[in-house]
Parts: sequence; structure tokens; C-alpha cells
Amino acid sequence: MSMVYDEYGRPFIILKEQQAKNRVKGLEAQKSNILAAKSVSSVLRTSLGPKGMDKMLVDPDGDVTITNDGATILERMEVQHQVAKLLVELSQSQDNEIGDGTTGVVVLAGALLAQAEKLLDRGIHPVRVAEGYEAACKVALDTLGKIGDTVEFTKDNTEPLVTTAETTLNSKIINVNRRKMAEIAVNAVLSVADLDRKDVNFDMIKMEGKPGGRLEDTELVQGIVLDKEMSHPQMSKTIKDVKCALLTCPFEPPKPKTKHKLDITSKEAYDKLYEHEQAYFTKMIQQVKDSGANLVICQWGFDDEANHLLLQNKLPAIRWVGGVELELIAIATGARIIPRFSELSADKLGSCGQVREIAFGTTKEKMVVIEDCKNSSAVTCVVRGGNKMIVDEAKRSLHDAMCVVRNLVKDNRVVYGGGSAEIACSMAVSKHADSVMGTDQYAIRAFADALDDIPLALAENCGLSPIEELANVKSKQLAENNPFLGVDCNQSGTNNMKEQGVFETLIGKQQQLLLATQVVKMVLKIDDVISMGQYQ
Repeated sequence: MSMVYDEYGRPFIILKEQQAKNRVKGLEAQKSNILAAKSVSSVLRTSLGPKGMDKMLVDPDGDVTITNDGATILERMEVQHQVAKLLVELSQSQDNEIGDGTTGVVVLAGALLAQAEKLLDRGIHPVRVAEGYEAACKVALDTLGKIGDTVEFTKDNTEPLVTTAETTLNSKIINVNRRKMAEIAVNAVLSVADLDRKDVNFDMIKMEGKPGGRLEDTELVQGIVLDKEMSHPQMSKTIKDVKCALLTCPFEPPKPKTKHKLDITSKEAYDKLYEHEQAYFTKMIQQVKDSGANLVICQWGFDDEANHLLLQNKLPAIRWVGGVELELIAIATGARIIPRFSELSADKLGSCGQVREIAFGTTKEKMVVIEDCKNSSAVTCVVRGGNKMIVDEAKRSLHDAMCVVRNLVKDNRVVYGGGSAEIACSMAVSKHADSVMGTDQYAIRAFADALDDIPLALAENCGLSPIEELANVKSKQLAENNPFLGVDCNQSGTNNMKEQGVFETLIGKQQQLLLATQVVKMVLKIDDVISMGQYQ
């Protein structure tokens, strides 16, 4: 904004681009960006590890979410700062790609930025810091590849998969029942996995939650569970040898698209119209009967007249089934989705062994279970819990566990947990820094120090002395040349993570390092922040 005078000496103001601008440049911009990212990272730091704390998030509508899943926390936090949003996206991409390690990746990025800040204060150029981090990341990834272990499993021997899923569930609210939950996750993934192609189709795994009961009541159903009930209370609750028709057309007379007005002047005209409407319903029901179907699953509703006729014709029906669920039923039963009644035929019907309606507790809550499907790979996890928050968190935790099992099916190499992999990488990166000349070595050493932040946070969250615990584990790793030693979070008496059975997938850990380094490089290379203000 600048003041200018006209030829008569009267002042007037020129606004550049009619807008106020807020601009931060140079080292000040980098410092403010690093501060924003560190503040987001510090929020998640206490949630890391098996003894990590949970966060309670209340949205504007008053809905409460209690979780320690990094991606969920950041997603619900409604972060405003531009660079802090980068960390939210970082957590999301880790969740989308791997499904686990969303907290660790943000904590690592925060630690890398904290170390970078010290280097910037010493006058080292941010580009040199970014290049040093890139070189150190390559060394760390090579080290992970060397210390990784291969776990062999088959459909009969799933113990390695269950142990890995248990490690993921250790830090979750459902860790009391982690063995059962891990087995559910493994069985669900193996039901839909193609082990020859090393591929898992997650679309075939459905999650249904129902508050009430206990977490132990959670079960895996080999089939599809719908949160619906039969359209009429007097319809059969159990149907054997099912032939089902999947309809996307409503059970009601067709409505004209144009605006219309109908004048009825006599009783005879009304009776004629009523008979015409009845004929529509009767014809629809007859077409379903003629096709050989003994169950109707409809995407839309139907009025009481149709419902009554379906009951009279002993045709059980389920209405208001969602489009995604309808597609899943079609895949599982081998049915074709039928858009209009005239296209109903026997070859478009799906088949399954049994459909039954189950009730929960003393409430009127009911669900429909479709079992023994033609294509048996579709499965449903029915999650139970004391309240809605626990059910939601259990669903998130099971999803994480399934993602980890999916990753192991794709690549069966693992690294050991408890910060052991980070300590081993940190020592390898420090050793590499001694062979590097120039200012890059400072950045490489800073990367090693940042890696130490993960075991420090783990020890801190478990109530141990962080520095003492880290120094103890590091000296043991050096003396025994054993990369499996980590922080004993569960106080089981041994630091050997292989003996404790604490491990995570190699691709998950590599992705953490890669993503964190890329985001930190991006933040460091920003030296000018121009944010548009409000119109004045």
C-alpha cells in the first residue's frame, strides 16, 4: 500500500491488486513453517507406541471421537496452517498406501524438521540440508533391507501373520482382545487373498458395527451382513437354498414424468383406477414368482400394498439396500442386478445356502446374514462394543491390522519393532557420515539424530527414562551387533524384539522414511510465503 498526491496536493491511496498481502521471506519463512509442522508433530508424539495416549476430538456438532490413530486425529483436527496441512496429507498418504504407521511418520517428519532448524541456525543452506537428508535416507533404506527378516506362512500356518497383526493392535484401545482381533483380521484377508498373484481385494471385506454386547462378541461371518430386516415382521426369518432377485426398480406403479392432473367424477372411474393399480402390483409379484426367486432384495422401498402382496405370496423381501451393498451381494451370489421387472429371468438370479435374520439382545436391532454364497470369498466383520465410540475405534483398528496383513501377503519381509530398526539405521547413517566430506555430513548426522527420536518417544510414553533407555539399547546393539534389540515397552524383561514377537512390515517402515524425507525436503525449500489477505 502506498500514498500518492495528485496535482492539487490531495492524498489518495493506491492498493496493489486491490488486496492486502501478508508476506514472510527467507529464514523467517522457514522457521515459521518448521514451527507449524513441529506443533502438529508434538500433538501425535504422545500417541506413539503400545502405551501411547488416546485423543478425544469433538466436532462442531458435538460428536465425540476417541482414537490414537494418527491419520484419524489429523483428519478431524481441522488444521488451518498451509505447512501443517502437508503433514496431514503425509499421514493420509501413509494410511492409503500402507494402512499403518501413520503416527510414526508424522513424529519422524517433526524430528527431521527440528534437527534441520538447528542446522539453519548454524548458517547451513537449506538445499544442502535437503540433499544431506536425501543421501541419509538412501543409507537408512539399504540398512532396513539388510536387517529385514523373511517370514514364511501358508494358509495352514498363519501364526507369523497373526503375530504381525498383534503388534499393530498393541497400541490400540482393543489390545486386551488383540489375539482374537488379529485372527479375525488374518482370516478375513486370507479369505479374499489370491496368494499366487499376491493380491488382496479389500472390496470383498465388509465392516458392520453394532453398539451393544462386548468386544469379545466380534465375529467374522463367511458371507454378507446387512444392517436391515425383513420388510414385514411376519415374513420367514430363515430361508434355505435361496434364489434371490436383486432389483433397482421400486415396487410401485410407474409415475409419469410430466405434470398431470386426473379428475375422477364417479365411483366407477375410481374403481377402474384402483383395479388398474392392483393389476400393476399383481403383475410385478407374478413376474418375480415366475422367475423362480424366493427372496427379493430391493434398492428402493415399496408401499404397504406391495409389502402385503409379497407376504401373501410367501416372498420374503429386504428393502432400502444401498448400492454398494447390492453390488457386493451380486458378486457374492453370482446374481445380475435387474433394473426393470420385464427383464426378470431365472438366469439373472443369485444363489446362496441360507439367509437368516438375527436379533441383538433385548433391543429391536436386527441384521440379515447371507451365508454359503456361490462366490464364498466375500466376508463381513461384525464388530460389537459397549458404545458407538468403541465400535468405531475397533473398526479403525481392525482396518489397520488387515492392511498390515495385506502388506505381508504382498511382501513377506519384516523388520523388528520397539525402535530397533530406527536405532540400527541411525548407527548406520552416523557411520556413513564419517566418510562424507563437506557440510553434507552435518545434515546426515542430523538425520541419524532424528531417527533416535522414535525410540526416545516410545520410552517416554512408556514411563521409562528416555535417554538412559536409548543409550542402553544402542550400546547393546553395538556390543552384540544385533539389530533386533529395541526399547522394552511392555517390561517383559528382554530387549530382543524377535523373542518378544514385535515386528512390522518392511515396506511400511521404508514408506515411512521415504514419505517423511520427501515432505521435509519440500518444507525446507520454501523460502517465501505470500498469503492473500482480505479485501480492504
